[in-house]
Amino acid sequence: MHDSRVATEGLVLLGCGKMGSAMLAGWLEAGLPANSVWVVDPNPSDWLSGTGVDLSGTLPEAPAVVLVAVKPQMMAQALPLLKRMGNGDTLFISVAAGITLAAFEQILGEQTPIVRAMPNTPAAISRGITAIVGNGAASAQHLGEAEALLQAVGEVVHVPDEGQIDAVTGVSGSGPAYVFHMIETLAQAGQAQGLDAETAMRLAKATVAGAGALAMASEETPEQLRINVTSPNGTTQAALEVLMDESTGFPSLMARAVKAAADRSRELANE
Repeated sequence: MHDSRVATEGLVLLGCGKMGSAMLAGWLEAGLPANSVWVVDPNPSDWLSGTGVDLSGTLPEAPAVVLVAVKPQMMAQALPLLKRMGNGDTLFISVAAGITLAAFEQILGEQTPIVRAMPNTPAAISRGITAIVGNGAASAQHLGEAEALLQAVGEVVHVPDEGQIDAVTGVSGSGPAYVFHMIETLAQAGQAQGLDAETAMRLAKATVAGAGALAMASEETPEQLRINVTSPNGTTQAALEVLMDESTGFPSLMARAVKAAADRSRELANE
């Protein structure tokens, strides 16, 4: 990554909350020089102040990349600052939820290369997954640059069309919260069966984390892994008969949950 034009022409990070900090930490670790990075943030953390990045607010004329990581509510006040970098060689990458490519084009100009990205919170430990899509002005090279930067916090997938970002939001963007809730309820169910709270929570966390890691590491599909641990008429089968029920189990529940998130994502984009 650091042999790219980002190191020579610079990177502006607009907003350095949790996601911005996770990405910046990844880039610095990967060897991007701190003096190639300008950060615009009203309340820089102690960590950020100690990184050696430029916090002066005086930005380069034409940085290689501007990465927009402010909350959607703060977008209106943040972007006019960057307007002069539009319609040029500067690539804009946005990780702001719900803000469309068209909305960016209106502010920055239609010739501006823009990549919209939907990351998720495991980015904080470099285990995120981010989906990206570019506008008409974003070339394959621009998408490659965006991917290289976002790989600092995990995997990157390309989606062919922006309409799919809402579905991505429902699966991976909001998905970590579904898993956290599963851990909560799994632990509560263990308590209901007589375990103490601490033991139940340890078992639930390690089980979900371990199963996820096994699914990532295994050559076999999650379906096959499930079949492998389900002995006929055994304990797992008894539980799965409840969970796999078409109308009351995971199939219907997950479909409704992901649809609700995707629908809300579509609504937010149109507000």
